[in-house]
Amino acid sequence: MNTFQRVVLFTDTDGRARFREDTVELCEGTPATRLSSLMPSGGYQLRQSPVGFSSTFHCTGAPQWLFVLSGRMEIGLQDGSSRTFAPGEHFYSADVLPEGATFDATVHGHRSRQVGDEPLVTLFVRD
Repeated sequence: MNTFQRVVLFTDTDGRARFREDTVELCEGTPATRLSSLMPSGGYQLRQSPVGFSSTFHCTGAPQWLFVLSGRMEIGLQDGSSRTFAPGEHFYSADVLPEGATFDATVHGHRSRQVGDEPLVTLFVRD
């Protein structure tokens, strides 16, 4: 059985955002066109961010896939680490604010920014 590698941005038990990698089984289709099971979605949005775009720390409002269509996007975490995603790359953003917590910009969430000299275009697909 084949699998699809998925990068996940999630909220760990200490309330901090972290990255992990897991797999999605490609259990349907044919040997030439392996497919995952059909996943539900709650809609999608396209976003264009200009050169120089940078956000403050924030949590994801609702779990969603993020696909970089053009440009480059850096996701920075509270621990100072970051990952940069290029066109064709993706991650599953699920770093929601822990239930009952009040947002603390020194603990929770991630920041994002456009990198390079090309505007950033992304596709968000909600669960």
